[in-house]
Amino acid sequence: QVQLVESGGGLVQAGGSLRVSCTVSRSIFSINDMGWYRQAPGKQRELVAVITSGGSAKYADSVEGRFTISRDNAKNTAYLQMNSLKPEDTAAYFCYADRNLGLGNEVRAWGQGTHVTVSS
Repeated sequence: QVQLVESGGGLVQAGGSLRVSCTVSRSIFSINDMGWYRQAPGKQRELVAVITSGGSAKYADSVEGRFTISRDNAKNTAYLQMNSLKPEDTAAYFCYADRNLGLGNEVRAWGQGTHVTVSS
């Protein structure tokens, strides 16, 4: 069964940086988009960043200019570099990977989530 393993979350002061990673294993199919959602108590889930298999990235307005998503296709790993962190970035971050089944069909797999806490 395909697995996504996340790491790199933690506690950081405002203005600091963290890098989270997401590694896909045991996937027979190639991977299309990878990205991160985040979820905080009392708030709707938000798509933070997404990156295509070719390396094209998009970001939520709330993180534009502060976060950078990248990927290493040989390792089936995506990275989310988070700089200039703010308390409002505090959330559980969940990565995903869209597996390419062919004919335009995808199956999304999810990571277990990692907590990011930013203190003021």
